[in-house]
Amino acid sequence: MNRIFGSSASKKPKPTLQDAIASTDTRVASIEVKIKKLDGELSRYKDQMSKLRNGPGKEAIQQRALRTLKQKKMYESQLSQLTQQSFNMESAALTTENLRNTMATVDALQASNKEIKKQYGKINLDKIEDIHDEMEDLLERANEIQESLGRSYAVPDELDEADLEAELDALQFEEEEEGPSYLSDMNKVPDFIDEPPVEMSETPTHEAVKATS
Repeated sequence: MNRIFGSSASKKPKPTLQDAIASTDTRVASIEVKIKKLDGELSRYKDQMSKLRNGPGKEAIQQRALRTLKQKKMYESQLSQLTQQSFNMESAALTTENLRNTMATVDALQASNKEIKKQYGKINLDKIEDIHDEMEDLLERANEIQESLGRSYAVPDELDEADLEAELDALQFEEEEEGPSYLSDMNKVPDFIDEPPVEMSETPTHEAVKATS
């Protein structure tokens, strides 16, 4: 029959660790409310006993206060146990979460290593060396072309640079001895003048006046 119509009681999923922590926290909160209520009753009993004299009435209130105190101690013990249980479960949950993060990190690293190996497998080191060798050859050819373009023409190959420098120094020495032509003696009379020039005085003489009269 159960196979045909199914089971009346459906299977409930097992509570998770977070569900257990939430349930424990709810019980802790409930016990804390009860302890607070018992504290109020104990405070009231204490006030009543302080106003009564020794006798049956005071003893009755004292017995109630003792029962209330026993309940409080029982709840405090349960509260301590539940608090420890909640702490242990939270520690377990934190450890579980850390393990999950660790596994996720390990999986990511494995995937990354696999991708790196795949990419490195595509690299041919010999081909890279061939590219470097080819580049060196091209650069060497380029230098040869530049040297060829900078070659001098119409200059004899047998000329020695030392001889050229010595000749240049000799030319400079001759120029220093002779000096430039425009710095020659300014008082020398040119060859095309027959007689030297007559120096004129600043004031006219009497002969000059007579000659003009």
